[in-house]
Amino acid sequence: MTSDYYADTKAPMCPLVVKPFFDALDENHKRYAHHLSRASHWGTRVVLRQVSPESEAIYDLVLDIYKAVGGNWADLESKSGLSSDEIEQFKEYASQFLSNLGNYKSFGDAKFIPRLKPEAFRKIALVTPETAAQFDVVAEALYSTKPESKNLLGYADKGHLTAYYSPNVTKAEIEAVQKLTADHGILPENTRLFKDGDEFKLTIASADSKACGEFKDHYTLPDGRVVRIEYGDHTKEFVEIVKELEQARKYAANDIQKSMLDSYIESFKTGSMEAHKESQRQWVKDIGPKVENNIGFIETYRDPAGVRGEWEGLVAMVNEEQTAKFGELVNNAKKYIDQLPWPKEFEKDVFTPPDFTSLEVLTFAGSGIPAGINIPNYDDVRLNIGFKNVSLGNVLSAKAPNEKTTFIAAEELELFDKYRGPAFEVQVGIHELLGHGSGKLLSETGNGEFNFDHEHPPISPLTNKPVTTYYKKGQTWGSLFGAIAGSYEECRAESVAMYLSTDASILKIFGHEGQEADDVLYITYLLMARAGLIALEFWDPATGKWGQAHMQARYSILKCFRDAGIVEFESSKDDFSDLIIRLDRAKIPTVGKDAVGKYLQRLHIYKSSGDVEEGTKFYNEMTTVTPDMAKFRPVVLAKKLPRKQFIQANTVIENGTVVLKEYDADYSGMIKSFVERQV
Repeated sequence: MTSDYYADTKAPMCPLVVKPFFDALDENHKRYAHHLSRASHWGTRVVLRQVSPESEAIYDLVLDIYKAVGGNWADLESKSGLSSDEIEQFKEYASQFLSNLGNYKSFGDAKFIPRLKPEAFRKIALVTPETAAQFDVVAEALYSTKPESKNLLGYADKGHLTAYYSPNVTKAEIEAVQKLTADHGILPENTRLFKDGDEFKLTIASADSKACGEFKDHYTLPDGRVVRIEYGDHTKEFVEIVKELEQARKYAANDIQKSMLDSYIESFKTGSMEAHKESQRQWVKDIGPKVENNIGFIETYRDPAGVRGEWEGLVAMVNEEQTAKFGELVNNAKKYIDQLPWPKEFEKDVFTPPDFTSLEVLTFAGSGIPAGINIPNYDDVRLNIGFKNVSLGNVLSAKAPNEKTTFIAAEELELFDKYRGPAFEVQVGIHELLGHGSGKLLSETGNGEFNFDHEHPPISPLTNKPVTTYYKKGQTWGSLFGAIAGSYEECRAESVAMYLSTDASILKIFGHEGQEADDVLYITYLLMARAGLIALEFWDPATGKWGQAHMQARYSILKCFRDAGIVEFESSKDDFSDLIIRLDRAKIPTVGKDAVGKYLQRLHIYKSSGDVEEGTKFYNEMTTVTPDMAKFRPVVLAKKLPRKQFIQANTVIENGTVVLKEYDADYSGMIKSFVERQV
C-alpha cells in the first residue's frame, strides 16, 4: 500500500543542545570548529547523490520553496489555497527529507513519500516559476512506489535502487571490478561505478579532476572489458571542502592536528584514500582535543556491496566530566577483554588503550546521527596505531516531550523510562570500546608473512581443531564478508555489550551499584529485546531483505534470547495489539549470559579466522525471520513511532567573532537551518 511509505507525522524534534560547551571554547578553538563544520556540511550534496538519483533535486526544491516564502507559511497557505494541514504535511516531508539527507530513511533504507497529494504539492511549488519547473522534474520520482522492490536500497539487478552504481551494473560486475581494483591497491570508499556499453567508469571523489599519479587511467577485467579511472567526482563540493580545511589549519592546536589536516587536504584534493588513511593515523594520535572531528567517506552500510563509504563529517566538543567516566573503562579494558569467550590467539597481541571521550555534537553532516562511534574503519590502522571511541552525549540524552513506549508491560513502564537512558549509555560504551575494539584478524600481512603461527594455527573452540582459514594478502574484513560485514560486526559488538554488562564492576564505573545496578542490567537486556522486536519494521517479507544493519543485528540477539528461554511474548488478542515482552530477569546473569557468550564466540571465531562460508551461513540463519516472529510484524508496523529528528546549530562569523546560531525545535527550524548553511 502507498500509505506504508508516507513520511512520518508528528515526528519528535530534538535540538542538539551544545551552546554551553561551544561558549566555553576560546576564539581559536571556535574558529577551528567553525571551518571544520563548514567543511563537513559542504559534503551534504555528496550524500544526496549517494542516496538516489532524485535526492539532490528534491533538496533544491524544498529549500527554494522556503526561500521564496521566507518561512511565512500563513502567506503560502493563502496564496496556494491549501489548508493548514496540507502546509503542515509539506513541512513534515521537508523536515524528514533533510533529517535523512535523501528520500530514503537513513535508518532502514526504505523510501518515504509525502502525505501531501501531488496536486497539492504542485500548488505549493507554484510559488515561483522556477520551483514549479523543479517540481515537474521530480514529481514522478518523488511519489513513485512502484515497483515495490525499488523502495529499498540495494543491488539494482535484484530490483532495488542504488546511486553508488548505474542501474545497468550487476552484482557480479561490482564484485569483478572490486577484485580488479583491490589487486591494484585502489581503495573503494570514495568511488562510484558506472557502465556505458561494455566499458566501466570508476569515479573518484576529488577537487582536482586530473589523476594524482597513484593509478593508471584504466585497467582491464579478465573478460577484456575496460575499467576507466576518472577523478573529479563531486569536484565543486570538494574544492570548497579543501578551502575550509585550509582555513581550519590556521587554528589547529598542535602539530598533530596540522598533519591530520594536511592529509585531509591532500586526500580531498587528489582523491587519494592512502592520504585519508594517513589522516586517520594522525587523528588517532590527537589525544583529548577540545574540538574533536572526523571527516570523509566513513561508513559503508548503504553500499549494497558494503565497500563504498558515505560522506560524514563530525565536529564536537568534549564533555570532560562524562569523559572521566569512560577513562576508567579504558583503563580496565584489558581486564574485560580477557573475559571474552575466545582464546588469546584470537585477540590482539597488544591492546592499545584508545582515546574514549564523551562528545557534545556541534555538527554531524551525514544521513543520520549515531549514538556512538568507533573509528577508523581501516583494519591496519586499528591494529598498528589504534582507534578512538566516542559517545555522543547530546544525542544520547536528547528526548522529545511525551515520547511513547511500546511493547513494555504497564507495570514496568516507570522502571523502563527511569533507566533506559543509563542502560543505553552502558550499552553504547561497552559496544564501542570493548565490542568494536576487540578481536584480531588472522592475516597474511605480506608474502609468506603472517600475524599468527601459520605452521601451527590456533585451535578453534568451535571444533577443537586448528583453524584452516585466514585473510589472504590484501583481503580485509569488508572485502571478504561483503554485504553482511557491517551488520555482522554490529551484532558482534552488541553481543559483547550484552555479555559484559552483567559485570558488576563495569556497572559501577557507570555509577550504578546494588539494586540500581540490577535494574540497569535488566533494562539493558529489555531494551535489546524490544529493539529486536521493533527490528521487524526493517525486514521486507517480500524479499527477505534487511534494510538496516543494526536492527538486523538486534533481531538476531532477540532470537538468541528466545532460543535460551529468557524472553517470551504475551498477547491476549488475535491481532497482537496488546503484545508485550516478558523477560526473565533472574536468568539474565546465568542462562542469558551463557547463551550470549556462545553466540558471541561463534560470531567472533568466524570473523577472526576469515571463515566467510561458515560465518555467512550462521549469520543468515540467525537473522532469518521465521513465521512465529513474522506474525508480529503487522503490529510492529501499526505501532511504529516516528524517528527522532535532530536539529543542528550553525556557526557564522559576525564582526570577526564566531557566533553559534540555534533554531526552533520544529519543522521550520529544521528547514531554516539548512537554508542558512547555503551548501
